[in-house]
Amino acid sequence: MVWIKLLIIFIMKIWNFGIIGAGLIADFHAKAIQSLENSRLVGICSSNPNKARHIAEKYNCNIFKNPSELLRSDEIEIVTIATPSGAHMEPTIEAAKYGKHVICEKPLEISLERIDKMIEAHNKAGTKLGGIFNYRYHDSFKYMKSAVDDGRFGTITYASISVPWWRSDDYYKDSWHGTLKLDGGGALMNQAIHMIDILQHLIGPVNSLQAYIATLGHSIEVEDTATAVLKFKNNALGVIYGSTASFPGQFRRIEITGTKGTAIQEENSFKIWQFADQTEADNEIFNRFHQIEGGGGVSDPGAIPFEPHAKNIAAFIDSIETGIPFEINGHEARKAVEIVLAIYTSAREKRPFNFL
Repeated sequence: MVWIKLLIIFIMKIWNFGIIGAGLIADFHAKAIQSLENSRLVGICSSNPNKARHIAEKYNCNIFKNPSELLRSDEIEIVTIATPSGAHMEPTIEAAKYGKHVICEKPLEISLERIDKMIEAHNKAGTKLGGIFNYRYHDSFKYMKSAVDDGRFGTITYASISVPWWRSDDYYKDSWHGTLKLDGGGALMNQAIHMIDILQHLIGPVNSLQAYIATLGHSIEVEDTATAVLKFKNNALGVIYGSTASFPGQFRRIEITGTKGTAIQEENSFKIWQFADQTEADNEIFNRFHQIEGGGGVSDPGAIPFEPHAKNIAAFIDSIETGIPFEINGHEARKAVEIVLAIYTSAREKRPFNFL
């Protein structure tokens, strides 16, 4: 059996990656890429040479002077974008011109116009554009998704997410966190967007919302506290809450309830998993995912596992190889940003926001 595995590895297509950006999240990209049998990190570039050098030395890859030099490399086939959020568009579009596939860190960008230009560029080039929403790749989420798809909640009446996290003032002392230009928003656009993506993926499109945002715990340009009341197109009601001003940080949470079941999840663990047609398999799922492990980045953005990133990237590679559409393609990754921007519009203009 060992020789069969070695043979498979020998004949397996190895995908060569480049990373643009060398901040905290780039390390997760590098670690995820290197952990996969069919991917290899070739190089990295960053506007910060010291950070690029650190990643290159740690993962034994090349340093490129700038994105154009990296993208011109014939060796690199897939690029991950790990720059500040408001600087995702330019390298993504340039990558399409060089025929490179791109998987981009959340949010895909900070405006719908910039996202649409990214999607258009890759559609025109015939390359793939994908987003990173690594929370989707936790095993417990798959059971939640299956329960929704199978109608086990009956008529869904309410769904909510809560992300009561904490970020110190030091977190916002760099050149981009907490800025409109490069962060595009605060607790929602940068942190809670993961769970907003989960919410819309589970429950479906939002019909309308009413929102409030505030900056209460930090001296920054964007919100550190936000809440919104939602009505989904399936008539369920819901709530979004996100904060980086909730010391010392609490676990993220999602709740779905309906006429035939309720599920409440904290981090990746179920607090409630109960249905009218409860089965022994449900009891096994609850027992398997009942204990919370880790802090999930509630106060430290680096305190997350890299494995969900690896699964996210592996699924992107699989999409390239099979031609099957990637589940978090540009259009799908756009949806969470659209909801965040709608919340900002509702709060700013003091009115309900109705989606088309």
